[in-house]
Amino acid sequence: MRTTTRRGFLVSGGAVLLAVGAGAVRLPFWSDADAAPNVFPVSHPDADWRKRLSSDQYAVLRRKGTERPFSSDLNHEKRAGTFACAGCDQPAFSSATKFDSGTGWPSFWQPIDGAVGQSDDRSLLIDRTEVHCSRCGGHLGHVFNDGPRPTGLRYCMNGVALTFKAGAA
Repeated sequence: MRTTTRRGFLVSGGAVLLAVGAGAVRLPFWSDADAAPNVFPVSHPDADWRKRLSSDQYAVLRRKGTERPFSSDLNHEKRAGTFACAGCDQPAFSSATKFDSGTGWPSFWQPIDGAVGQSDDRSLLIDRTEVHCSRCGGHLGHVFNDGPRPTGLRYCMNGVALTFKAGAA
């Protein structure tokens, strides 16, 4: 009998989304993106977010979409530096915590203290933990319990939701 790990399920799910459409970003089958928004220190009307962000960034950060696996250049970024929220420029992850998870998305084993928040996500019929920017509420990705030491966590982030600034990590 073959068992499927959560990572295998998610990677195969990403492959299904890739096969379903050629678009750069796919939204969940259903989303609570239209639910009443939380209040964050950085806030803009939806029309302003649409002007500030590219269409792919908007789909991920504001509508909780997911980019295609292996589509982000940040997946291959190896320099020392900081990965920040593309919505508000808040530093979110240090390059010192980045690792190659093999999933096709930039992955980290720990965020910068206070940079992210978490919430329950049941949009794909499985329980996941969403990761969002603590400053603007932008959807960054999800966190899973199958990462490396020392935390055992895998923060699987959408590259389009992040920017990178080279420098000290």
